[in-house]
Amino acid sequence: MGIKNAFKKLFTVEDEYEYEYVEDEVPTSSTEQTNQRKVVSLTSMSHPVSKVVLCEPRSYNEVQEIADHIVNRKSVVINLERVDHQQAKRIVDFLSGTVYALNGDIQKLGSHNFLCTPDNVEVSGSITGNYDDNDEYKKEW
Repeated sequence: MGIKNAFKKLFTVEDEYEYEYVEDEVPTSSTEQTNQRKVVSLTSMSHPVSKVVLCEPRSYNEVQEIADHIVNRKSVVINLERVDHQQAKRIVDFLSGTVYALNGDIQKLGSHNFLCTPDNVEVSGSITGNYDDNDEYKKEW
């Protein structure tokens, strides 16, 4: 047993923090209320995690799945390089309506890339694109 404990101490990292678990009890008198410690739950200190979804649709049929991500309050980066121009235009139109209905935002990131964000995500800054004169998206959007 002694060797096992020595190896355990050698290969484990001890926490720098001590956690105290306190069961919630209803105090019976006012003196017990003043003697109780204030315990803060660690889960209340955590912030909600924002998610970013990367999508590369191959047809217009996948736009509903992308819109569902936005409705579920996730940001979506869309790469439209694998979609023909007409379908890409329909995808952007559909997602623009989805984002508008949710008070979100859609921004062009590149010649074929867009960022769709719901209202709980704030995007700061802008990307000034030096797109080719032949960029079909520059002319259309």
